[in-house]
Amino acid sequence: MPYYVFRMGMFKVLEKQGEWATFKEARAHVNELRKTLDPKSGDKYRMIFAENEIAAQETLTAERELDKTLSGDDW
Repeated sequence: MPYYVFRMGMFKVLEKQGEWATFKEARAHVNELRKTLDPKSGDKYRMIFAENEIAAQETLTAERELDKTLSGDDW
């Protein structure tokens, strides 16, 4: 399975930056991209290991449920 790198813009709009066979290559690329990112833009670079590009996009844009054990209501 390949590693995918995406630029995630506002409203979780994804723009594929590339895919790599190894973690080391993908990590090096995403780290270089992050150095060029304007912090004011609100964009992020995300790396993900997935079976295919569609699975990677679905995972990155999926809504997560809040873990109720972390809410602090039990204190």
